[in-house]
Amino acid sequence: MALPRFSRAFQYSVLAFAVAASASGTANAADRELLNASYDVARELFAEINPKFETWWEKQHGETVEVSQSHNGSSAQARAILQGLEADVATFNQVTDIQVLADAGLVDEGWKEAFANNASPYYSTTAFLVRKGNPKDIQTWADLAADGVDIVFPNPKTSGNGRYTYLAAWAAADKRFDGNEEKIRDYMKTLLGNVEVFDTGGRGATTSFIEREIGDVLISFESEVNNIRGEYGSDGYEVVVPPVSILAEFPVAVVTENAEKNDNVDLAQGYLDYLYREDTQRLLADFNYRVNNDVVVEEFSDQFPDTELLKVEDVFGGWDQAMEKHFESGGLIDQLQRR
Repeated sequence: MALPRFSRAFQYSVLAFAVAASASGTANAADRELLNASYDVARELFAEINPKFETWWEKQHGETVEVSQSHNGSSAQARAILQGLEADVATFNQVTDIQVLADAGLVDEGWKEAFANNASPYYSTTAFLVRKGNPKDIQTWADLAADGVDIVFPNPKTSGNGRYTYLAAWAAADKRFDGNEEKIRDYMKTLLGNVEVFDTGGRGATTSFIEREIGDVLISFESEVNNIRGEYGSDGYEVVVPPVSILAEFPVAVVTENAEKNDNVDLAQGYLDYLYREDTQRLLADFNYRVNNDVVVEEFSDQFPDTELLKVEDVFGGWDQAMEKHFESGGLIDQLQRR
């Protein structure tokens, strides 16, 4: 049976998506509307970007634009688009979540070549947020498997954020144990046994760690843990970037089928291009994301600690192989969590 196609008005009101203010600053409707479906910890980031883009677009094109946001786990957003959410653009935190839209014909097959850096305007890695003084002395991935260490991170079965954490831990163990899979599995089983709570997404994991005061360490994107520390106070938390971690790309794409239907192809393209502008790259760095713009990289060189970033393609053979081996039903993560 065909999945329902919901009206944009229905999507905005019933699903309660956060709506940015119109660039015109009046009660009048904007000339055009754009919907960006993004991952759940990007709310504040795009709340900063969208008004700037709206102003820039009006100056460049003489028409007002209203950019609206939808936030959830990256994989949940991909499913929502497949089920009828008429997002014009997708700004996700995992390659496979864009690829599933391409496989369904909603995104162009060549989406990775449509924008620079594999269509990833910014990137990050996985880091640790610990409580002040780091009482469990957590410095590396190996420390997470110690007795008495309680961990919080999103569920890898439902969250791209969580999958990056799992793969980063595996990749670090692969390096430490020279590829000895028996030792890697033993380590991962212990680490997963130390997880106090698996929330469905990154924002839920933050709530568990900060507001519910669960766990000794929150594992999330480097950008997110730094933003959390900035929001809740440096006197209560510390950020630890391990010496080895994983490259976390944040892929973007025009959802061509929806953008064409909404007569927004040029607007969607312009919105994603805007993420690569030097001033936007600087804003991204302010939000603790790593970028590739040389000028901005130099300006923020003291902000990002050196760490060896391992690639999913190099350690796991690619996202397809990683998903099949580790995250599909009955895969390694299910095996490792069996009691």
